[in-house]
Amino acid sequence: MLSFVMGMMMIQGDLQAFGPVPSARQLAWHEQEYYAFVHFGPNTFTNKEWGDGLEDPKVFAPTELDTDQWCRVFKEAGMTAVILTAKHHDGFCLWPSNFSTHTVAKSGYDGDVLGSLAKSCKKYGLKLGVYLSPWDRNHPKYGMEEYNDIFVKMLEEVLGNYGEVFEVWFDGANGEGPNGKKQFYDFDRFNETVRRLQPGAVIFSDAGPDIRWVGNEAGYAGETNWATINRSRYVPGTPFYEELTVGTMGGSDWVPAECDVSIRRGWFWRASEDITVKSTEKLMDIWLGSVGRGSSLLLNVPPDNRGKISEVDVKALMDFRSARDSLFHAERKGKYLASSVRGGFENGAEKWAPADGDKVKKLTLDFGEFEEIGVIDFGEAIALGQRVTGWKVAILGQDGWYDVAKGTTIGRRRIVRVGDVTARKVVLEITGSLAVPVIDRFRVYQSVE
Repeated sequence: MLSFVMGMMMIQGDLQAFGPVPSARQLAWHEQEYYAFVHFGPNTFTNKEWGDGLEDPKVFAPTELDTDQWCRVFKEAGMTAVILTAKHHDGFCLWPSNFSTHTVAKSGYDGDVLGSLAKSCKKYGLKLGVYLSPWDRNHPKYGMEEYNDIFVKMLEEVLGNYGEVFEVWFDGANGEGPNGKKQFYDFDRFNETVRRLQPGAVIFSDAGPDIRWVGNEAGYAGETNWATINRSRYVPGTPFYEELTVGTMGGSDWVPAECDVSIRRGWFWRASEDITVKSTEKLMDIWLGSVGRGSSLLLNVPPDNRGKISEVDVKALMDFRSARDSLFHAERKGKYLASSVRGGFENGAEKWAPADGDKVKKLTLDFGEFEEIGVIDFGEAIALGQRVTGWKVAILGQDGWYDVAKGTTIGRRRIVRVGDVTARKVVLEITGSLAVPVIDRFRVYQSVE
């Protein structure tokens, strides 16, 4: 095998982008990986999942609202951002909107929740995202064309007054308003408003345009997970949502999946659901099934009726953080070997592209001696597109060579747990690809319990 020196791979030579590739805003989103969803509003105080819009705004009355506590917890938990349900289906606005009477300005709380969170995010170095449901079960104009104008004005308030926003989350739910009518949502106009006011923000919905729903609320991407789809096939509220779990090989648009799930049974806090908070083992399995399959994990952690993250949720988050740290306890260093190296590249470490005509396409990490290992972390250079359709990992153990894992897609990141095994070499073999594979991550770690 051909040895090569360590260094950063320079994208040069004849290798060009293949198929759709992520935009700058999408590349920045891919880097976030794991962040918080915050469902908070009247439902927190009424024990409902979907409010009916008839609740008295004064029911929203947190006694110890502390967005600094939220962000401090999320930061310590290893999260990178927070997305707040600034307006859920009940129409209640967590900022004092000038275009609704169903807001914090009329509530039992004297303040601006969104404004407070924006300041806390800045203080703790977290990015801010906003969820705005177009469905409004309170607003008297819902079901009329005028409502689209009102929703745009609400977007302008939220996106124009609270600093930089990294993601705008549009729910596709479309039910009846207080007058019994449904609304035609002008998503083209909504998206244009986001682009105008927050050009760096990604837009989420079932259909993108930037980020897609993963098709379930369990937090898992497909074992096969393409970042590409044919976007024109889908609309918010699409009946083809199960297809979004896998994506589309050779799809025309880069619209990667975001995996959303709640840390507890419901999306809004209830004291009775403290016993449903997910275990460390379950959270780790979800993380491996989302981040570990090239997607991002949006974990809902709802504040309680004080306005704070409850102690049981804090403990779950911190235990989960410790488990992830233990998974990557110690990186195992060694010498990288390649079956071939593509001309025009300066290859090094896990940065690799094979030469044309290479029938083997293997990248090997040789430790030089036997080492305890537990997890393998590898990924593609997605700025050039998603290419790999098949891969296999083998190790040289004390009893010889054997395969430990295989799969289809890789995407931005693939994480494989192999248990506690002893190995001298670890080999990543690319068994299928749509174009020349370009690997930009191949690392091996020892794990500890």
